[in-house]
Amino acid sequence: MTQRLAHVTLLVRAYDEAIAFYTNVLGFILTADQNQGDGKRWVIVTPPGPAGCGLLLAEARTDDEKRGVGQQGAGRVWLFLHTDDFWRDYPALQARGLRFLETPRSEVYGHVAVFEDLYGNKWDLLEPLG
Repeated sequence: MTQRLAHVTLLVRAYDEAIAFYTNVLGFILTADQNQGDGKRWVIVTPPGPAGCGLLLAEARTDDEKRGVGQQGAGRVWLFLHTDDFWRDYPALQARGLRFLETPRSEVYGHVAVFEDLYGNKWDLLEPLG
């Protein structure tokens, strides 16, 4: 049996603002944007590089969903963006306006710095070692 994680749903306030952030600031690729009717869209953004898990952007509609925007990780880092060159990407992302919450650090597992997306979700930018 072969399985892989294809998408992770991320609640967003609005499709177009989320697409703009993930493509213009993080440099992700818009791989799907299909109208599903009734105001819903199937929107997927993926980091550049080999095929992997993408973010399925879901516009929050209900009050519960709206409260969940930016809170899916309950204040913890819960998304991890791997890079093959931390010291190339860190300054490039800063220059595009990405807000880092700490200075870069080296851990036994790699070079890392925590950043926030436009909704306050915490991510690690991480170049794994080994």
